[in-house]
This record gives sequence, structure tokens and C-alpha cells, in this order.
Amino acid sequence: MKFSLAVVLSLVGSVEAFAPGKRAHTGTLLKSTILTAQDVLWTPSIKTGARDEQFGPLGKYCEDLYSVKRRPTRTVTCGPVKFGSDHPIVRQTMGTTNTADVDATIEQVMRCADKGFDLVRVTVQGRREANACLKIREGLFKKGYDIPLCADMHFQPKVAMAVAEAVEKIRINPGNFIDGTKDFDNKVYETEEDYHKDREFLVEALQPLVEKCKDLGRCMRIGTNHGSLSSRVLSYYGDTPRGMVESALEFADICRSLDFHNFVFSMKASNPLVMVQSYRLLAAEMYRMGWDYPLHLGVTEAGEGEDGRMKSAIGIGTLLADGLGDTIRVSLTEDPEFEYEPCNRLAEIAQTRVAAVSPEAAARQKAVRQYVDTRDITSFARRQGELPAKRDGDAVDVSGFLNAQGSVISCVDPRMFTKESAQYLYQDLGCKTAVGMPFKDIATSDSILLRTIPPSSDVEARKHIRRLIDVNMGVIVPAEELEKDPLPNAIALTSLEAAVANNGQLPEGAIRLAVTINGDEDDATLAKIKELSPAFAVLKPSEHLSHLHASRRVFELFKKNEIKTSVIHHITTETNDSAELALQLGTKVGSLLTDGNGDGILIEQTGDMNFSVDFLRRTSFSLLQGSRMRNTKTEFVSCPSCGRTLFDLQETTAKITAATGHLPGVTVAVMGCIVNGPGEMADADFGYVGTIPGKVDLYKGKEVVKKSVPNDGAVDELVNLIKEYGMWVDKEEEVEEEELAAAAN
Repeated sequence: MKFSLAVVLSLVGSVEAFAPGKRAHTGTLLKSTILTAQDVLWTPSIKTGARDEQFGPLGKYCEDLYSVKRRPTRTVTCGPVKFGSDHPIVRQTMGTTNTADVDATIEQVMRCADKGFDLVRVTVQGRREANACLKIREGLFKKGYDIPLCADMHFQPKVAMAVAEAVEKIRINPGNFIDGTKDFDNKVYETEEDYHKDREFLVEALQPLVEKCKDLGRCMRIGTNHGSLSSRVLSYYGDTPRGMVESALEFADICRSLDFHNFVFSMKASNPLVMVQSYRLLAAEMYRMGWDYPLHLGVTEAGEGEDGRMKSAIGIGTLLADGLGDTIRVSLTEDPEFEYEPCNRLAEIAQTRVAAVSPEAAARQKAVRQYVDTRDITSFARRQGELPAKRDGDAVDVSGFLNAQGSVISCVDPRMFTKESAQYLYQDLGCKTAVGMPFKDIATSDSILLRTIPPSSDVEARKHIRRLIDVNMGVIVPAEELEKDPLPNAIALTSLEAAVANNGQLPEGAIRLAVTINGDEDDATLAKIKELSPAFAVLKPSEHLSHLHASRRVFELFKKNEIKTSVIHHITTETNDSAELALQLGTKVGSLLTDGNGDGILIEQTGDMNFSVDFLRRTSFSLLQGSRMRNTKTEFVSCPSCGRTLFDLQETTAKITAATGHLPGVTVAVMGCIVNGPGEMADADFGYVGTIPGKVDLYKGKEVVKKSVPNDGAVDELVNLIKEYGMWVDKEEEVEEEELAAAAN
């Protein structure tokens, strides 16, 4: 936000209000109340059952399971910005400059404010950066910017005390604010009392900062990260969402015992499924204990480009659709200004879903037929739809029409089956080719949808379709089209109502039935899917229904009736913006896949054909991989860069992606500094971590195996390390256009 200097000074009193020893909100320090661990009102134990005994069993995690209502929270103040359910969702980002470079940081913060961000976080490694923050704050005020600053703190409680003089918000990580050791050794706690003995250190380190924040009117974020849980928590709770929640609650208990409530929570993880489960679990705990603190949402180390936006939309969009979240940050391996569009768009999408804000959304949610939501947010289990079953006499292997790890169905224009175009279509579908014949590969579309088919008189087109069927690629065609002109071994697509009406009868030549579900069917009709036993169902809720809630109802009825049919999510889109498409998919379909509901994706363009079959296929696979289903390429865990980063993260990530991006099943973490690694990359197979300027350490899992590798040769050394552990495969050479043209002839 930008204001004139006169307006800013009228809000804070003076620039000197932020100087050391001055108080911006109160005239004197509170009298110190020395606490010991015995003085803190700790949340009752989850392991002994004391929490259940005092507060009852864990109940709801959101305000309403059947409509979108924001979770009611208190208001938390951060300078001129307010977090909470009574206020708009706050958009924030993190600077990438060296915080000690005052002028560069001021310029970047101003660019972020001009872009539309409400808050900017900066990294504070030590006293030099803490002192710089005071100058940055003063410099911004003088230029008419009152956008709040948040200091990102790790390891150093004393430095946090110093920087609290300068900024409006302090982010602390319970995993390393006090216990920064990450040895991954398995400590053994014989009793819960043994585990609680270390709490004295927590109180001793955190109390001074809490009292200072309370006195100065500062805000705090208790920000737990999945990859940087303390060794103490890891040993007792494991690397779990429960461990993340309990770690944060301990710090909150200290704040609350000091009557400090101006804080928010975050539960970040690079895995969207872990992130969603952790936030839901925390929200459920707050509901049953009567707490109402706001939530900061984010998927940490999401990466770059459409993949980073997709992964963020899956995690953030899912929670916003539950009415959870009061401030968001989209962490991308890009300059912070580029985070604004996806961040703002996710907030806009969330707003359009809130029943109290949008009458249209309220009507769609109300229009969904009644059902009972039985999802268990304390654990994750994926519903596994059955593959199409083989039958005696089948001419092709129909089980190959879907994939057990998640299926991709591509929508194809029949005009692409000409002699000149077919070879290019095979390539767009992800097929390998040999002497012009297609074969399935690791990221080939499992089936295709043809809204119309070339006539049987078009021998050339039918030949190319037959070649796809022969390699077990399903060809889905509306039943009415097949009745006009049969296509041998095609899948007949029809509505569920029509299939029930004609008892699942197939058109001539069709090998299997697939049914479409619009979400408006009654319970009895949906239950008949079990008798029809289609190859799969295609789920596309009607426009007058809430997509999320109508889909949840279908899956609940499938569970109730023990229907094992695979369900493919069908999304239609008119957008020509690839980033918008990633956000749409992440919020609409990702919010269902994170519940474990769905066996694949079909993206169909309406209107102009803005994207190629190849692009939509790759985007579909990105959605499945981001939802932790089907892994078809290297998974990158890449930090978004900040003032601690010890190399050019964007350039290095691009080099590593180019060298290793063809290794499905391999996860590579690229971390700019030791704060984000090794903890944040604990799930990675290999890690590339900045340690000192010009040098990196290479990891295999959690262990460093090569130290102080010069940056210039580090990517090559990473490749050698992957080869050493037997996880390398050579890249396949790209098929040249000349070869495709020759095959077409």
C-alpha cells in the first residue's frame, strides 16, 4: 500500500516511533512476568486422551461441510493490515534481495506494493539484517509506503528481539527457533513427561519475544514447516501432520499464557496432501478448544511456472474452498512480483465461492441434493477405482484404457487423423513411434475422446484410430455417434440416465460402456452404476450445482453403495491463459483429489482451441503428479529464493531441470541455503543445497554425501550422484520433424 508521508505519519505518530527504545503503540513496556514451563497452561495431551476428555472428540474442521462459509476468526493486526474472517484475504510475498542491501530491498518492496501485495516478508539472518530492517522501514515511510514488513526468523531468538523494533510482524518456525539441530537421530522418550522436560527451553527463549511483540503491538506468525520439524518433535510424533500441529500448539500455549493473542498460524509443506491435512487438523483442534486464530496458507517450495501454480492451487485452493485461510502466499521460484497474479486470482476465486458474498454460489451450493459427508480429515486414503475388467472374447486389452495410478484422457479433433497429421497427433498424445506405428510410453494419454468420428468410408483415418486401439488406448465416442456409424472396439459414452433406461445396451461394435454423471441424479439412479458395471464414469457436475459439493456427494454415494467404478473428472475450459488453466484445475479438481477422490482427468476446450493436445496432456499429468498420484517426470522441490539464497536460484533451477527433468520417480530438491535444507528436502531423493557463497552440498536423502562442491560443476556432480545410485536413465532424443514427415508418407 502506498500513501503520502503525511498520511503515514498520522497513522504511526512519527518515523522515530520505530526506532530502538521507542514504542509505536504503547508508552511503556509491560512489567515482565517470568514464566516457567510449570506456569504455562499447556494444551492437554493428545496421546493420553486428556484432550478428548476435556474438550470432547475431534469434530468439525470447517464452518459448514455443505456450503462455503469462512471460518470465524478474531482480528489480528499487522500495522495497517488486518487478518481475519471480517476482512479480505491478505495477499503477501517474500523479498529475494539481500536484506542488508537497504536500497535494493526498499525498491523491491515498493514494486511488490505497487503490484498489489498487502505485506512483504524479508529474511533476517543476523544483527546486520535486523539493523537494516530499521532503515528499510524508515526508507519506505519516507517514500510514502506503509506496507507492513514481516521478519523471517530462524535459529536466533535474540535477533528476533532486535528486529521486532523495526517491523510489524515476526515469523518464527517452531522447528528451529530454539531447537535448530537436525540430526534425524531417533531419540527415545520413555514417557510423555520425558518429552515435556524440554519445554523449559521453549518458554525461556520465546517469552522475551512475546512480551516485546505484545508491548509494541507487533504481530507474530507461528509457522510450522513439514520439512523442518525439530528432532524432538520428529522423535515423538514422527514426520506427520499431527507433529506439525502439536509443535505449533506448544508455542501458542506460551503466547496465550502471556495473554498475547495477536498471532496467526501456518502449516506449510511442499506436499499439498500433507499441507491440506495439517491445516484441517489444526482447524479442527481450534474448533474443539474454542480458539479462533487466523490461518496463513501456503505450499512451500512449490517451484516455478505452471507446475508451481498448479501445486499451490491444489493446496491453497482446497483449503479456501473449505472456508479456511485469511492470508495467502504463493511460493514460486520466480521474482516476487510474479507471485501476485496467482496469489490474487486464488483469493478472487475463493471470494466467488463464499455463500454470504455470492448469491449465485449460495444457490449452487443449496441446489446440491442432501448427502452425509463422512470424510476423515485425520488420515488420508485414496479411493482406488477398478480398471476396466477383461472379458473372454475381447479383441483388445481394455484394462489399458485407464491407469491405476491416475488416468489422462485427451480430447481429440477427428480432423487430426489425416495422413499428414496422424504422426504429429501420436506425438501430441505422448506415444513413441517406430516405423510410423504408435506405442504407449510413461506419459502417454490412456484414452482419447472423439465427439464425432471420421466415417467408416475414410479408410485412412480409421486406420490411424485402429492403431491407437491396438496399443490399448481407449477411444471414447458418444453412443449416438456409434449408432450412426459403428467403430469396432470403441467405448460408448452415454448419460447415466440413458444407460439405465436401455439397461446398458451397447451400440454395434462397442467394447465397453462409459457413463456421464452430472451430479443431479437421485440416489437410486447413482446406485444403479453398480449393476451397469461401466468401464468408468465421467463426472461433470451441472453448471447450476456447486462442483465441489456435488462431486463429494457422488463419491459419498459410491462409498455407501460399495461402487468400485473409476471416476474421471471432466473439466471444460474457455481460457487461453495457461496459468489460469493451472489455477482452475488445481482449485476445482485438486480439491477433490486431495480427498483421495478421483481416478483421472479429462480436459475439454470449448470455443477456440487455444491449447494443443500435447500441452493439455502434459498439464493433466502435472495435476496428477501435484496431487501425489501418477509420477511421470522428475519431481522438483525448489525453494522460492530469499535474502539467504547463496546462488542464482532461478538460473540454477533451470539448469538442473534441463539436466534431470526426464527422470520419473526421482525427486530433486534445490535449496538456496541450509535453512530450507536438509529439513525441507527430507522427502527428496537428492538435494542441492547452498552452504557458502560459491559452494553447494549434495545430498542423498537426508545425508550429505558431497561437501563444498563449486557451483560451476555442481550440476554435473549432481548428475553423477544420481548415476552412482542407479537412478539415472539417458534422455531419449527428440523425434525430428523430418522423421515424422517421412513416416506420414
